[in-house]
Amino acid sequence: MSEHYQALLEKLKAITDVEKAVAVLDWDRETYMPEHGIAGRTRQISTLSEIAHRMFTSNELGDLLAAAENEQREAAYDSDEASMLRSVRREYDEQGLFTPEFVRRRSEVTGAAGAAWAACRKKNDFAGFRPHLEASVAIAQEAADIYGYDDEKYDALLDKYERGMKTAAVRRIFDEVKAQTVPLIQAINERKGAIDDRMLAQDFPVEAQRTMCRYAAESVGYDFSRGNLAEVHHPFSTSFGRNDVRITTRFAPEYAVSSLFATLHESGHAMYEQGIAEALDGTPIGKGTSSGIHESQSRLFENQVGRSLGYWQAHFEVLQRHFPEQLKGVSVEQFYRAINKVQPSLIRVEADELTYNMHIILRFELEQALINGDLKVADLPGAWREKMQTLLGVVPETDSKGVLQDIHWSMAAFGYFPTYTLGNLYSAQFMAAARQQDPRIDTELAQGKTTQLLAWLRENVHRHGSKYDAPELCRRATGQTLSAEPFVHYVREKFGALYAL
Repeated sequence: MSEHYQALLEKLKAITDVEKAVAVLDWDRETYMPEHGIAGRTRQISTLSEIAHRMFTSNELGDLLAAAENEQREAAYDSDEASMLRSVRREYDEQGLFTPEFVRRRSEVTGAAGAAWAACRKKNDFAGFRPHLEASVAIAQEAADIYGYDDEKYDALLDKYERGMKTAAVRRIFDEVKAQTVPLIQAINERKGAIDDRMLAQDFPVEAQRTMCRYAAESVGYDFSRGNLAEVHHPFSTSFGRNDVRITTRFAPEYAVSSLFATLHESGHAMYEQGIAEALDGTPIGKGTSSGIHESQSRLFENQVGRSLGYWQAHFEVLQRHFPEQLKGVSVEQFYRAINKVQPSLIRVEADELTYNMHIILRFELEQALINGDLKVADLPGAWREKMQTLLGVVPETDSKGVLQDIHWSMAAFGYFPTYTLGNLYSAQFMAAARQQDPRIDTELAQGKTTQLLAWLRENVHRHGSKYDAPELCRRATGQTLSAEPFVHYVREKFGALYAL
């Protein structure tokens, strides 16, 4: 390994260590930290974030980067070295656009907004959250202007989560998804009584949920010797390195499947990070390549595995042991049908596979309006209710079940929501390719096992970290660019059978 590249790598690993320390502080803030510690924790995170930014944008690192690029100019495109330098150069040029003052201010704004969101969501207090959301929108607009854009301001924010993707392209693919799936949803709505899910609307003891969630995570391949499960308001996963990747869930006694599928969802995210090649651990490319690819892993294990008949034929007996009274006399087929019932819902994270994308489209459209200045934060609750009526035919009675339900906007994570639907599309395309390339996967999935599927994902997706951008990774893994067709085929086949269409 060349002298300058090695020196650069050591410097980058030190910066990554600081960033992981920030992640640990943030994890603690979201899980176990006492409420009165939030202000001090926000200051600590802001300080470390500013330090990491100063280290990464320093002239010293820039000089090392240029020297390493010169040394590695003949390196193969697929090599770790060439991939690392491509990624670092891109990030270095972008981060150099931001002053340390802006980085600290953004951290302070989002830290305060996150705490306010959690408190205001509990109290159904949008008015209390409004000034924090206005600050988050303003900081996102400022960031978009600093990044720069050719077509739409929203492009600059979307690109941070799904590099190379344009707002116009997302609109086109969303229109295709709508055109192909809305008729299916409408046909299903005409058979409203076809599936009985009343067995899910009971009290399920939280302690039993905790045990079952841990079992479910392990059953699909999440490694608890390198992980942890905690309880939060809004489930998430976080990685401090491939050997310490943690997940969270939330428990509702009256709706046990919410915690179960949230756990499977976060397990998918976490297994991606656990599967990154050891050689990339602690480096800038030792992480998932895009939010869309990350969501493909969570949605794949939550839905295509976790809501499959094969999975529950293998694991339903365990679920019944945890909830003997609630599931007494319920067959595995009845449970399978119940957890796949299609019906409009208020809460995104509890939505079925078909209507889920409508929640994303709603947020995508509102985000653009906020960032473009076409919609004021004060008018957001009304706009939310109007779009819910138009897209899903349901209207929330409270803001806690409407505009306050997600944490993302308090984090100024504008541009993230579209990646959920992109993740649905990637997940179906990966699953179709995996099944075609390895026939053992179908056999195992029918038995509720994921060993071969996880092995395929490790080889074709996980191990690469962020060596390749999402479009390139998709082509390498599946041989094709992203398409809505595999997802459309999957939902038509699955729900057509469930509803006898």
